[in-house]
Amino acid sequence: MACASALQAQTADELVSKNIAARGGMDRLLAVKSLRSSGILQQGSFSMRIGTDAAPPNLLRSTYTIQGMTAVSAYDGAVGWKISPFEGRRDPELLGEDDLRGMIEDADFYGPLVNAKEKGNKIEYLGHDTVDGDDALRLRVTLKNGDILTYYLDPDTYLEIRIEKTQYIRGSVRETFTDLGSYKRVAGVYYPFSMETGSRSNPSDRAKITISNMEANVSFPRSTFRMPEARQTPSASQSSARPNAERKL
Repeated sequence: MACASALQAQTADELVSKNIAARGGMDRLLAVKSLRSSGILQQGSFSMRIGTDAAPPNLLRSTYTIQGMTAVSAYDGAVGWKISPFEGRRDPELLGEDDLRGMIEDADFYGPLVNAKEKGNKIEYLGHDTVDGDDALRLRVTLKNGDILTYYLDPDTYLEIRIEKTQYIRGSVRETFTDLGSYKRVAGVYYPFSMETGSRSNPSDRAKITISNMEANVSFPRSTFRMPEARQTPSASQSSARPNAERKL
């Protein structure tokens, strides 16, 4: 059993190394200190413009724009927050537990396969499987918080073609998947420009993100990710005091 465990760990390590090499190599990956991307999110007949700013180790800000209104969700490494004008709320507010958990995981700039042990992630090789009839190599990544990511790697390129996520939140299980493709090189690193996400309980209902532009090592301040203060409105006493002062004058 000890020999089998060692062989499995070695195979997992080898696949992770091949994946990192396929993406561009560790040196080029770590040389990317920020990413800015923009594109379109489409779900059925509905579409909106999206934009993302990200920086290591775990800074993330995403915007969603439609009909002149822009929603924001962000994480500054400690606090997750959002602005939801589509729901009639224009002031920033803290993310709920469910959304925060996903945001923290998405904010891992280099991904859970890079420096996995230092992050407390456990990686196992699960053998071969198929994705839409095509052969794939499967890795299971158990995150420090207990959530599980299953990576499906193309056996020829070793790039990710699907990632399945299993989250455990307040005793319930949430299972989603993301299909990745249209890889393009940015600053010497391959990134997917097409991502299609859905729930495993309803795989036909998908949202597709198509990236039109991506830039690496863009300079933006840390305040980009920080939760802004809510807009102040006049208090009731201030509102009532103004007419009185005008009458006195």
